[in-house]
Amino acid sequence: MTNTIITGGRVLTLASDTPEAEALVLSGGRVLAAGDRDDMLAAAGPDARHVDAEGGVVLPGLIDTHPHVMHFGMLAGGLVDLTDAVDHADIVARIRARAAHTPPGQWIMCTPVGEPHYFIRRSERDLLERRLPDRWTLDAATEAHPVLIQAWAPRMPNVVAFNTSGLRAVGLTAFVPDRVCDVEIDKNEAGELTGILRGPVTNYYTYDPFWGQILTKLPRPSMADAVAGTTAEMARYSAQGVTSVYEGHAMEPEHIALYRHLRATDALTLRVMATLDAESVIFYPFDPLPYAEFADRLRRLAAEASDDGDDMLRVDGLTLSPGGPCFSGYFATYDSYLDPFGRRTRGVRFLSLEKEEEFARFCAANGIRANLCLGAFREHDDFLDIAERVVREHDFRDKRWILQHAMTITPRQARRYADLGFQVTTSAGFAWGKGAMYGERMGEHVWRDLEPLHRLTEIGLDLGGGSDWGPKNPWEQIELAQTHRFAGSGHRNDGPDQKLSRLEALRMWTTGAAKVLGRPEIGSLAPGSHADVVIVDRDPLTCPIVDLPDTRVLRTYLGGSIVHDRGELASPSAAETEEVRS
Repeated sequence: MTNTIITGGRVLTLASDTPEAEALVLSGGRVLAAGDRDDMLAAAGPDARHVDAEGGVVLPGLIDTHPHVMHFGMLAGGLVDLTDAVDHADIVARIRARAAHTPPGQWIMCTPVGEPHYFIRRSERDLLERRLPDRWTLDAATEAHPVLIQAWAPRMPNVVAFNTSGLRAVGLTAFVPDRVCDVEIDKNEAGELTGILRGPVTNYYTYDPFWGQILTKLPRPSMADAVAGTTAEMARYSAQGVTSVYEGHAMEPEHIALYRHLRATDALTLRVMATLDAESVIFYPFDPLPYAEFADRLRRLAAEASDDGDDMLRVDGLTLSPGGPCFSGYFATYDSYLDPFGRRTRGVRFLSLEKEEEFARFCAANGIRANLCLGAFREHDDFLDIAERVVREHDFRDKRWILQHAMTITPRQARRYADLGFQVTTSAGFAWGKGAMYGERMGEHVWRDLEPLHRLTEIGLDLGGGSDWGPKNPWEQIELAQTHRFAGSGHRNDGPDQKLSRLEALRMWTTGAAKVLGRPEIGSLAPGSHADVVIVDRDPLTCPIVDLPDTRVLRTYLGGSIVHDRGELASPSAAETEEVRS
């Protein structure tokens, strides 16, 4: 076994005893030691591989506690990528190239145009034409294949585009009214369908009956596309310095099965921890299970909910998602607000309080980690009442609850969660992507309780950071945990309850995330930790805050093996090259 020593840069171990060092030694997939350069050279031995960080900064691999790696990977797998398309001619050329290798009659599915998933910084409005192409333009790419340019949540209303064959395949003709349910069907002055549909036309978090029937006619990802898409998404995470992820939301048995397939074929390039959803509420069609079936599903899933697996793949816990996002009008509130179509709403409850209580009692009685996706004031109050009753009957604190999202939360609610032993995963990107929308639809008064990260830490809640819908850049997420800026307007919601220090923000993606997940062997470079290491081109603790999102990850190690390399550091030795996995 050959050791590896990394020198030539500042080492941020984030370990409590030695937070900073001059050199780092890796051995057998673990951190052997960190300290002074001369001491580490001696510890590494004369045959060690020497890596020069060339002035970069060495730190632990990042942990994303809400990434949707598989969901978003599967979503894009096999699709024509239009995210960076510049105009209609560009779109037609990309679709035409795919059509040349696709059997006639088979769907050609495309990504949306712009930056998923909020489409604020870039969307179809930034094409040269300022709009999606109509069906006649798409027909120029192919008439032999149905084509769809998709829309992804959470933005709503959204927009999609079909070609003529696509309209025919889903049964849309000019006899369809201009509006069905909340879907607007665009027509020209002659009454012909243009192929453009607007409204709740997203892939998930949409329960519009009309659009839902169209969704059921669209092709599902093939196994090959799902594997390819997830593999590509993992590579993107490795390139951003993420080495571990927590898939704690919307995970079905088939998703776990795909991760197990990737593990069995030695294709995982991230450490994956996952849970199973007690009841799926995100994808169409959603029809709530009868209570007896829900209780039976809990019992069936319990057998898989405590599979420690190995160091690369673990399933631990069950998740419940009683509510949905404000974008689509599902946020459960006390006061009414405007939904995407201008109607007053107080949100919806996907799952009954009876099911919430059954879930909490089942997890407590069986020692299963319980994960709750809750974001709205009313959702918090309802579940906290249940949780406090359950904790009085079961000592559940040792297993730890995880609250996911917590987009808005009052001081009293946060204290109640802390008293119950909860830990929190959330995304600073929620304020970035949704802050302006909350102000417009709900009122600016909600900003005082929007992503109050400092409040949560002051109360004593451990925090883990996640990317969720975006920005899909952990370094920008670390910046947003400090600035709390809103996309588009540039407004900063960085009040005393929100703003974290630079170190606190970094810990949300390292030691804090590891503590939330109960994985002390990741998140720091303490001796004995997994050798999950990134080398970056700037110091995330001292560089100008505006430069932090542009951090370049020069190299990423997972268990001592290279999973990402930009080629800017000196080439590794031949022996090390054999360990490169991507």
